[in-house]
Amino acid sequence: MNTINAESEVRKRYAAGAQATEAKLCCPVDYNAEYLKVIPKEVIERDYGCGDPSKYLREGETVLDLGSGTGKICFIAAQVVGPQGKVIGVDMTDEMLEVARRNAPIVAERVGYANVEFRKGRIQDLALSIDVLDAELKRRPINDASSFLAADELAQELRVKHPLIANDSVDVVVSNCVLNLVEANAKRQLFDEIFRVLKIGGRAVISDIVSDEEVPEHLQNDPELWSGCISGALTEEGFLAAFTAAGFYGVQILKRDEQPWQTVEGIEFRSVTVEALKGKQGPCVERNQAVIYKGPFKEVLDDDNHRMERGRRYAVCDKTYNIYRKAPYSASFEFIEPLTPIPLQEAKPFDCSRTSLRHPKETKGQDYNVTTDASQCCDGGSCC
Repeated sequence: MNTINAESEVRKRYAAGAQATEAKLCCPVDYNAEYLKVIPKEVIERDYGCGDPSKYLREGETVLDLGSGTGKICFIAAQVVGPQGKVIGVDMTDEMLEVARRNAPIVAERVGYANVEFRKGRIQDLALSIDVLDAELKRRPINDASSFLAADELAQELRVKHPLIANDSVDVVVSNCVLNLVEANAKRQLFDEIFRVLKIGGRAVISDIVSDEEVPEHLQNDPELWSGCISGALTEEGFLAAFTAAGFYGVQILKRDEQPWQTVEGIEFRSVTVEALKGKQGPCVERNQAVIYKGPFKEVLDDDNHRMERGRRYAVCDKTYNIYRKAPYSASFEFIEPLTPIPLQEAKPFDCSRTSLRHPKETKGQDYNVTTDASQCCDGGSCC
């Protein structure tokens, strides 16, 4: 961004959007009408998005909504996760937060419990609470260069001692048409922050606008297009790659609109919803487990560059084995445990940089020499 301040333009436009509905800020989305019944009309009319990540949530989860606006997704999520769950909305626009916070008690009374809170912050800097920083700066205002530098040090101290969102504290991060609004030079930090706040085993479910071609510089420098969810869009492949670069695995497109939302200078901009998982970190150990890729493709290549052909038995580490046993992988593999299990505390390191076949005797044992009675079929009945 050479000629405009993207964050400033976004803040101004969404501040206005909190006061009056602006149709150009959203795509048509079908939300569950049952969840909308308890949400005040003001929230629904002034909240903007391009998808519904809330439909992928589960009961009891702690959910973080990035760029929560007037709170529609938060209030839907509150009903999905139920009274045992928790929902946190983060937004940087005062006018949006005012609407969300004012309506939160109304929604809580209608559903019978209060499990939503709204915090002020920048989604690419989820460690810094703007509300806490504001309070501190009122006591120590900036009036010269020294106080400016002191404020910078204060912000860093708050990130460490009083983070807006703590490390490994959230089950699911959701967002609805907001990531594209973050400046290009802050997008890597944004994805790293999403990864940081998620628990091991957590996931991101993000609805956003993506492009089918790179957005040229002159469109990136158009303030209306930037704040209108156009100029800051990543390409479809770039959006998926950003999750992988941050350390996620199992990245998959849950929904992709066939028709573009807008087309500008021949470039199509459409909504996608993507899921990405956190949890492949940690040591690789050998427990003599194996997997067989069932098809239908001749071969597949996973996120760790393990290439597996259909029908062949492959050696995998204990971590990969357990990842494959969960969604979205489990339906694609057969899983083979060793006849004699290796206790985790006795497992030796496994070299995950290579792909190797697993001989059946490695799982059965080198001395395995059983001969079974063939008088009966596998199902216990007669073969004849």
